Amino acid sequence: MTNRRTLLTPNSFTRRSALLGGAGLMGLGLAACGSDGDGGDGGPITMGYIPSWTDALSLAYLLENRFNAMGYEVEHQQLNDAAVTYAALSEGDIDMFPSAWPEVTHAAYMEEYGESIEDLVAYYEGAVLNLTVPSYVDITSIDELVGQADRFGGRIVGIEPGAGLTAATQDDVIPGYGLDGYELVTSSTPAMLTELENAIEAQEDIVVTLWTPFWAMSAFDVKALEDPDGHFGEPEALHHLGRLGFGEDYPDITEWISGATMTNDEFGALEDLVVNEYGEGQEAEAVEAWLEEYPDVLPALPGE
Repeated sequence: MTNRRTLLTPNSFTRRSALLGGAGLMGLGLAACGSDGDGGDGGPITMGYIPSWTDALSLAYLLENRFNAMGYEVEHQQLNDAAVTYAALSEGDIDMFPSAWPEVTHAAYMEEYGESIEDLVAYYEGAVLNLTVPSYVDITSIDELVGQADRFGGRIVGIEPGAGLTAATQDDVIPGYGLDGYELVTSSTPAMLTELENAIEAQEDIVVTLWTPFWAMSAFDVKALEDPDGHFGEPEALHHLGRLGFGEDYPDITEWISGATMTNDEFGALEDLVVNEYGEGQEAEAVEAWLEEYPDVLPALPGE
């Protein structure tokens, strides 16, 4: 197998995200990537996720590999918003959200839709939200942004309007730290990364919303600002979520996935392979390479 080092740049994200604005599925704005398979209801198991949120992208392809080995086909549904994802899951329009943040970041969505969602497993511990600046910026904490709005053009560059990170920044962090004079500018993850990349190339000051785990935290020369007052909330776990009835329809998958947990190093290696080492269009090959490197991380498949 041949490795290729192609960093998935913001422009790559823009091309991928162009798929998100088109035709809807049952009014929810889903765009199918296609598959023909045999799921519990006679069709494929559908993974719904926002592709620029690469924790979910990486886990979708990893789970597809394992589910294929168990005899199931998988379909990918690309979504454009966290609210759409949870609504689709609660309505049964998708079968799984492969990497959700339900404890803190998406708590409001879980409060709204959680009764129609099955929590399959917390697969990763210690995820956090942050405000981030380039490493050359002489600020290390969010409270140091106070009174410096003009330096940053009065802007905090955010991601999708419906993201939990957006709500936390707007409702808790900005008022909590008294960041008067700053406007949270939202658009999309690819657009934010493009602005970050351009600012770093020009050695300009910029503040963006980011999170860990996410490949961009190591791919770009940046640092997360300390959150001394904890307005972003406590670290949380990432979860595999299923639609209501998923466990009954797929008892073998549900039993297997209950033991499918990962450490920070293991997850980081997977995301790096999927996003950076192999890149768009070679996600399946990246997963195979990760499984070869980490053969004992995931539980044995039924029958192995």
